[in-house]
Amino acid sequence: TLVLLLISIAVLFCGYVFYGGWVARQWGVNEGNHPTPAHTMEDGVDYVPAKAPILMGHHFSSIAGAGPITGPIGAAMFGWLPVTLWVLIGGIFFGGVHDFGALFASIRHQGKSIGEIISLNVKNGSKQLFIIFSYLTLILVVAAFAAIVASTFGATYKDGRSRHGGPARQNASVAMVSIMFILIAIVFGFAVYRRHTPMVISSILGVGAIVLCMAVGMNFHPFYFSMNTWMILVGIYITIASVTPVWILLQPRDYLSSFLLYAMLIVAVIGIVGAHPTIDEKVFPAFAGFTINNANGTQFLFPILFTTVACGAISGFHSLVSSGTTSKQLDKESDAKPIAYGGMLLECVLAIITLCAIGYARVTGHTHGATDIFAGGIAAMVAAIPGFEGLKNIMYTLLVLTYSAFCLTSLDTATRLARFMFQEFWLEPGENPKDVKDGFRKLMVNPYLRPSSPLSSAFPSAWAFAKIWGLFGAANQLLAAIGLLAVAAWLGNAGKNKKLFLFPMSFMLLVTICSLSLIVKNQIGIIMAGAAGWGPYAQVIIGSLLVILALILAVEGYRTIAHPRKETEINH
Repeated sequence: TLVLLLISIAVLFCGYVFYGGWVARQWGVNEGNHPTPAHTMEDGVDYVPAKAPILMGHHFSSIAGAGPITGPIGAAMFGWLPVTLWVLIGGIFFGGVHDFGALFASIRHQGKSIGEIISLNVKNGSKQLFIIFSYLTLILVVAAFAAIVASTFGATYKDGRSRHGGPARQNASVAMVSIMFILIAIVFGFAVYRRHTPMVISSILGVGAIVLCMAVGMNFHPFYFSMNTWMILVGIYITIASVTPVWILLQPRDYLSSFLLYAMLIVAVIGIVGAHPTIDEKVFPAFAGFTINNANGTQFLFPILFTTVACGAISGFHSLVSSGTTSKQLDKESDAKPIAYGGMLLECVLAIITLCAIGYARVTGHTHGATDIFAGGIAAMVAAIPGFEGLKNIMYTLLVLTYSAFCLTSLDTATRLARFMFQEFWLEPGENPKDVKDGFRKLMVNPYLRPSSPLSSAFPSAWAFAKIWGLFGAANQLLAAIGLLAVAAWLGNAGKNKKLFLFPMSFMLLVTICSLSLIVKNQIGIIMAGAAGWGPYAQVIIGSLLVILALILAVEGYRTIAHPRKETEINH
């Protein structure tokens, strides 16, 4: 595990320095000292300049979520070597370029989303298609992460157990710490942005407050609510959080969350370096085969590996974050590379650490779900170091808390992104919400009064998302392919190098279409067997529509790339 981790870090570091640096020079990042939208459109709510460490905390916490942990765990059935290769190659040449490109394109389009970039550089009608698709994908994200957070918090006094059979005390402890964490973030935001407390002092006090709230939460946790109750409470929280100014909650909470991340990475590295266990070929082989037969049927390495390992290599959700919240807070263009490209590669490191944890978790018996595999594997490694034997439970709780914090951060960000998407759907190309005079459209773009909300669809879906969750991996990677296509179209129109997008874009479209076709085929088989509920029918319909959407946008995108317009023809 130690050799695997060191080689991976060295490869990713070289990718950041050499390939990431070359990409920045090809695009002319930071040339001409272009002011960012955070300054030119500052409104104190969504457009707020953030210092690089704070924005890095928000960006990484938002894109990470549970993805770089659950993805490698799900793909581990093919062996650790295919997953490692995809994480390293995908992160450097696919995901890093995708995230960096989406952020750079967005700051050159007034901080607008990928949908707006498509309307200005591909075809206006494609914008509505993309936004509808993205909005539906975000509903799945909100539903999934809401269910994960609620299940992590859910605990009752009945039999002293949580709904998953684990100790109720641990779930209640994580919930208590998370509540206190939100309150600390609000205080931190007021201290930095209203009292102008120096960042170093605020950070030291903030980290100290995190340690204190963890100590309190592990010993005082009075909230023993069911998963359903937590679903309602989480829904209320993210409804409010999605419209509050980013400096009050989003920026400070995500910045403080990054310290949990760094603590988790340090704990993991200490465990791997101190215990440096060898991956047992019998329990976790390097390569298990191109096809695997398990309880879910026959699993093919292509395309399943490339849709399962998403956030650890490339994920369409990242383009929504980069062009949704991050671009509206970027202080200067030179911050784009470390935040977007560097953030993606840091996520790759987390994916590799997860692989190391899987190998040791299988040996030590931690196999009860993704949280137990990741937290249990790393905590067991730390406990295997002489003198650290008594730290296993503390480390386990810290890692579960961090996992939950990631999910809550992604949940908050996804809800805000859904608000942006809904607003942009009603806007003309290049138009801002404040410019809308028409009564109906003005109502639709109002963040407080609009009659529709992602929550209205997401939370009913949270109890039923398992029925269509099989589509999420493919839908997310289709989003990545479209994001690559949109940025490539803009770069072509702007006269910049777009060639490095062509292979990743084509590959992800192929992966997506193949994956969706397999899903539709399998679900039709279930329907034909006569044992289907509504889930297989929904997956067939939605999967078929996604294939059609992929083909339409691919044709339009390739047509634009092949015959780019001059940038003067585009209304920026």
